[in-house]
Amino acid sequence: MAIWGFTETQSSSSPLPLPQHEIVVDHQHYHQPLLQNFKGGGQEKQETDQCGTSTFANTCFNGLNALSGVGLLSIPYALSQGGWLSLILLFLVSAICCYTGLLLRRCMATNLAIRTYPQIGFHAFGSTGKLLVSIFMYMELYLVAIGFLILEGDNLDKLFPNTRVEFGDFYLEGKQFFVLLVALAILPTTWLKRLDFLAYISAGGVLASWIVVVSVFWAAIFDGVGFHGKGRMINFPGLPTALGLYAFCYCGHAIFPTLCNSMKEKTKFSKVLVVCFVLCNINYGLMAILGYLMYGDDINSQVTLNLPNGKLSSKIAIYTTLINPFTKYALMVAPVAAAIEEQLLLHNKRSFSLLIRTLVVLSTVIIALAVPFFGYLMTLIGSLLSVIVSFLLPCACYLKIIGPGRCHKAELAFIFGIVILGSFVATKGTYSSIIQIINEF
Repeated sequence: MAIWGFTETQSSSSPLPLPQHEIVVDHQHYHQPLLQNFKGGGQEKQETDQCGTSTFANTCFNGLNALSGVGLLSIPYALSQGGWLSLILLFLVSAICCYTGLLLRRCMATNLAIRTYPQIGFHAFGSTGKLLVSIFMYMELYLVAIGFLILEGDNLDKLFPNTRVEFGDFYLEGKQFFVLLVALAILPTTWLKRLDFLAYISAGGVLASWIVVVSVFWAAIFDGVGFHGKGRMINFPGLPTALGLYAFCYCGHAIFPTLCNSMKEKTKFSKVLVVCFVLCNINYGLMAILGYLMYGDDINSQVTLNLPNGKLSSKIAIYTTLINPFTKYALMVAPVAAAIEEQLLLHNKRSFSLLIRTLVVLSTVIIALAVPFFGYLMTLIGSLLSVIVSFLLPCACYLKIIGPGRCHKAELAFIFGIVILGSFVATKGTYSSIIQIINEF
């Protein structure tokens, strides 16, 4: 997950030009089920909203950047938890997330004023729906920001082992020191109201993801690591963990409405989603197979922590890994802080804004130091928040807006299958990740 456009979610506070409980549906637009349109069999009408300027290629690039993130580092660990056969689940989760992204697109087509995910929730369930979507989105952003700090601390400790800093009788060492150092370095970026320049920097996330994969492959072939990990065919107890991490990898739904509205030809957004998910499948699949073949069940929660010390390929992989979270942390924290400021009516008071943003960063540091378990945290985010945002809410909003009576039986069966699987992952995966975190203390 690597999200660069979340600052636009602040606009979700503006009400839609619809009465709260009035649902307007273009019946002609829904005369064919989504599954047929997904296959290219339906003719979508041209929309009148032409404010978008992004081309098909640019939107594909932005979509890839939204889906290519730190989940790449944990995908071999997820495969080790579920076994080789869980690769099927990786591609199943990808297909489901692509499909639910198309459901969000259909929800947006009912009202051209919809521009954000919370507005879809408002259109479906009124203010309650908007509130629920916003809460889960902001919780996901907040926990991802914490994960960034843990990742930075782990990898910097790998590059500079045995680091220790003393302040009289007080001292900091290893991961704790690096988490604080990184937090201090990125704190000023969270004070900025406009984060456009960080968005452009983080757009290199697509290239960075492929660089990491190539670096890991180089370590296996040329740096003596080899492919000695046999692994297991299936590990049933680890499947909830694997599913949670797989869901985390594909949770870009929060910015799908923004990407769609940015396009010149919005009717091509379905094709954008298919291209993005296919390319991400290749990237994630390659990394999962490479890492598991190299290290088997000894794989760490971040594959970079397994790479040999002192090798150029290891340094390239780690430094590339460090750059993306460093630039994207502010993009995760800013919407959370802005929402707090808006609720407290302090968004126009600069001094209070700085204080709130500093306190938000401080809270993420405290949690990162208290719960420094990257893999378990990513599993928790994926199992609880990503599943809700990417599986359950799109299905609920779609059925509410369109109505079950306008869906074919096969489509309804598929949607209810997604809800059942999502509910299982959300309950079992969340429970497993919490128990794993508790057992570490």
